[in-house]
Amino acid sequence: MTWNEKELDVEAYLARIAYKGETKPDLATLRALHRAHVTAIPFENLEIMLGRPVLLEVAALQDKMVRRRRGGYCYEQNLLFAAALERFGFSVTGLGARTRAGSSSVRPVTHMLLKVEADGEQWHCDVGFGGEGLLEPLLMRDGVEERQGAWRFGLKSEPDGVTVLRTEHPDGWFDLYSYTSTPCLPVDYAVMNHYISTHPKSPFVRRPILQKATPEMRLRLAGTELTVTAPDGELEKRGVTGGELGDVLAREFGIELSDKELADLIRGHYPGA
Repeated sequence: MTWNEKELDVEAYLARIAYKGETKPDLATLRALHRAHVTAIPFENLEIMLGRPVLLEVAALQDKMVRRRRGGYCYEQNLLFAAALERFGFSVTGLGARTRAGSSSVRPVTHMLLKVEADGEQWHCDVGFGGEGLLEPLLMRDGVEERQGAWRFGLKSEPDGVTVLRTEHPDGWFDLYSYTSTPCLPVDYAVMNHYISTHPKSPFVRRPILQKATPEMRLRLAGTELTVTAPDGELEKRGVTGGELGDVLAREFGIELSDKELADLIRGHYPGA
């Protein structure tokens, strides 16, 4: 019971991701649950922007992402998903990754992903990477490539047991993050979470970041800029003012903040509103 699955309200979780299928520990169920979670629950860092701690206990994750229908970032999303998978009988191992996303410098291990066993194979699962993340599990095998919706993903092995998750851009393959097979436990993610949610060099303490992946497009709100990316690389960008922020959060990401939360967010990060 590594992922505290007994604390999970399974019916509420399944309703949140609009899933009505089987819950057997097989690949078909894993694929369907992964896609349902990714398309239902957006990536977001608004707790940090509102000056509140990011809590990782299952009860807190359920309260936020299930009951209040908010989103979360990697630890929140993948810990909730791990608890659900454990409840359904899957073997789940937590892993840690170094985000690359176009950077040539070596970054610390701050991202969470999951290794899940199904149908006699090991699968790379990650419902918490945001706009460029996987829609479905990816077979953990060097050189594997797979189209998911309009997007293409692949895994590539490097020296010293490093595996790289990549997605295909119009100009070629783009490294998202690298990881090894070293297991991580919830206590490890608590340490990572503290760094990501408080350190001044963390990208998530500077501005609101929301992302959502669908089979047809990738959506991202970073500060005051909303970007829609199509599979062919075509971008649509526009500015978002404080006055329209609430409508954008609700319409594009399914997030409805209280009047006070919205006012605090606008006051802190959307000057002139």
